[in-house]
Amino acid sequence: MSVRVLTWNVFHGRALPPCDEDLLGAFAERLSSWSWDVALLQEVPPWWPRELSAACAAQARSALTSRNALLPLRRVVAQRRPELTRANGGGCNAILVRGLGGVSAHARRRLCAWPERRVVHAVRVGAGWWFANVHASTHPPRARRDAALACATALRWAGDAPLVFGGDFNVIRLTLPGLAHAGGAHVDHLFARGFAPAAPAELLDRGALSDHAPLRVTFAR
Repeated sequence: MSVRVLTWNVFHGRALPPCDEDLLGAFAERLSSWSWDVALLQEVPPWWPRELSAACAAQARSALTSRNALLPLRRVVAQRRPELTRANGGGCNAILVRGLGGVSAHARRRLCAWPERRVVHAVRVGAGWWFANVHASTHPPRARRDAALACATALRWAGDAPLVFGGDFNVIRLTLPGLAHAGGAHVDHLFARGFAPAAPAELLDRGALSDHAPLRVTFAR
């Protein structure tokens, strides 16, 4: 059996070159058009996961990250002028699941509170497999500490079950104990245990959306 996992930093719902308009519909359309079973998303406006999951016929679980104080006010401004708020519109990480027996558990852990809140979160699907998502700190030493703690946490959650762990690690080269590197593009990576890549990692066409290219790996059990 194969499972397709995608990781994408959606750049707080912004585009390059800057568009300065609400791009939720454009992101939802592009994401729904791709083939995947699990999507690991970072830098997501906190009000987006429900809309994205509906557009993609998926289940969603999310975890708040940074800059979410006074979120209703941030949302009003970000929806009207995303290039004015940029990263200050609020943020979360999200995991979307299509099929696979649905989401049977969701776990999260804060990795750090300073200089910005970072979290790792993960879902277990009906088959017992785990999928974990992280957006590490931007400074490389902190990013590596975040990645190590997130990896250890995800492995503990998964126990002996198969695990795919991905996200924006904010480092170009990275090894994680207990996991095999399955594919990477700049700072975005996918790692696994109990799964093997069935084909080379792919970069999907995002058009002008985000400043990261979506990375997809098809895994086989």
